[in-house]
Amino acid sequence: MSEPIEDYALIGDGQTAALVSRGGSIDWLCLPRFDSPACFAALLGGPEHGHWTLAPRAAPRAVRRRYRDTTLVLETDFETDDGAVTVVDCMPPRTEAPVLVRQVIGRSGRVAMRMDLVIRTDYGSVVPWVRRSDRGIRAVAGPDALALTTDLPLEGEGLTTIADFTIAVGERRSLTLAWYLSHRAPPEPVDPDAAVRETEAWWREWVGRSTYDGPDREAVLRSLVTIKALIYEPTGGIVAAPTTSLPEQLGGVRNWDYRICWVRDATFALYALVMGGYLDEARAWREWLGRALAGTPQQLQIMYGLAGERRLTELELPWLPGYAGSAPVRIGNAAHAQFQLDVWGEMLDATLAAERAGLEPDPEGWRVITELMEHLESVWQEPDEGIWEVRGPRRHFTHSKVMAWVAADRMVKLSEARDPEASTERWRALRAAIHADVCRHGFDPARGAFVQSYGARELDASLLMIPLVGFLPAEDPRVRGTVAAIERELTADGLVRRYTTGSGVDGLPSGEGVFLACSFWLVDNLVLLGRREEARRLYDRLLALRNDVGLLAEQYDPRARRQLGNFPQALSHIALINSACNLSQTLRPAEHRAGA
Repeated sequence: MSEPIEDYALIGDGQTAALVSRGGSIDWLCLPRFDSPACFAALLGGPEHGHWTLAPRAAPRAVRRRYRDTTLVLETDFETDDGAVTVVDCMPPRTEAPVLVRQVIGRSGRVAMRMDLVIRTDYGSVVPWVRRSDRGIRAVAGPDALALTTDLPLEGEGLTTIADFTIAVGERRSLTLAWYLSHRAPPEPVDPDAAVRETEAWWREWVGRSTYDGPDREAVLRSLVTIKALIYEPTGGIVAAPTTSLPEQLGGVRNWDYRICWVRDATFALYALVMGGYLDEARAWREWLGRALAGTPQQLQIMYGLAGERRLTELELPWLPGYAGSAPVRIGNAAHAQFQLDVWGEMLDATLAAERAGLEPDPEGWRVITELMEHLESVWQEPDEGIWEVRGPRRHFTHSKVMAWVAADRMVKLSEARDPEASTERWRALRAAIHADVCRHGFDPARGAFVQSYGARELDASLLMIPLVGFLPAEDPRVRGTVAAIERELTADGLVRRYTTGSGVDGLPSGEGVFLACSFWLVDNLVLLGRREEARRLYDRLLALRNDVGLLAEQYDPRARRQLGNFPQALSHIALINSACNLSQTLRPAEHRAGA
């Protein structure tokens, strides 16, 4: 049986990340970057597909873990009948080669330990050639090579490298694993003690730059650290999650690759970073967005690779059975070729938010924006696949039209900010036309609520964005009716589902968890409606869903009480930060964005 998703913790170096289980096993790792073929893929297959376990030989009677304060240095305490040890895991911020550092520190007694290393490349399918080195082993498979450096006694056992040893109180043993190109010499081994100290100091310095001074500071800082860990530092792109194919329903087929950068997250991410005081990261994200969007308007995509790559061909990996038997396992994402109108709104909204946060305008970007808006004029009346990237027929999704309105509205405001004398009649006319169209076709008077798509009766949690982007004020009866309908019909145990699956909308079987970002959007709506006590209760409930080290996946199953979907999910943590700011007395990004 697979470890629960929430039993994992995250470590990373600004270019890739690893997931470490409560049992001391690294079961997911892509090297040298987030979207590379994994060297450890036990999370989606089994131990034979690659993992690195460092734990007591005997089952511990207690396990506790934590990050060192606000850093990404993980400590896991194991207590056994014979004593106690702490395993320290981290990835030093990248200089050249990616390195994982693992240390075992004796706390009491004498504890028999076991190190078990199974190296597999190409998503767990390729067994490398392994040979001994002066202080460890070297493993080579095609272009990839790994160097394990340690003074522990290593042995080969089948296709596995193991080490059995005993750690006594006061003792410390270390292991480092470095990736390098197989046609080059291996990198010089790092000093593990120094690497841990430097990693801790780096994160403390970064967190120390935060200016956030609102409620729930601990949760917000942990979320900011998580987002920082999901930023691909060379380009500034933010991956949605460091994993692929963690299911939205256990045993189901809704398994997607999230090691990709979504344009949709742009405005939310910018607000979260700006509210946290991280203008450099916000600027890098805005610049990544500008580079990725370069091209003709017809070539606009909803997602891109870490450096702005456009070809994200979706493939299935049949040799991996998937997390808890959830197949197929996919890499790449076919939704990159979908047509989604909301991208225009997110792009223009992010541009306005960035400039109002103090980021300097991009003169070249203005030409791109103008061309994209001219294209939007000719396509906004077309159906699309919508925010949830449905794999069924295109529809006139209400949220998509609302975000097209956002694009026109922000274009007016951006034009006026650049030149108060500029003519904006063209964009004002577009804005008015879209607004009238949505109110006429997207609202169901019989239900007293906006609906998922024109002519439909189904609800959609994306409609919670209507007051958050300023399309209508929260006190408008149509907004109140929509929020009430979502609370009544689209919640499970008080938490929000995206929409009713299995209704034929998305072309997939029914079944998924509640969507955590949507539940935070409900918090924001309750704040705008003046229902602050209810908003606070829901927010506290969502905070309680975080795992023991403060991480959230994409979704949650209220019945099984388990996290679902790719993990950790950037949008969940971004939404957590924005909701914390909305609950504050001064920051209030929802009011700021709605009044933009």
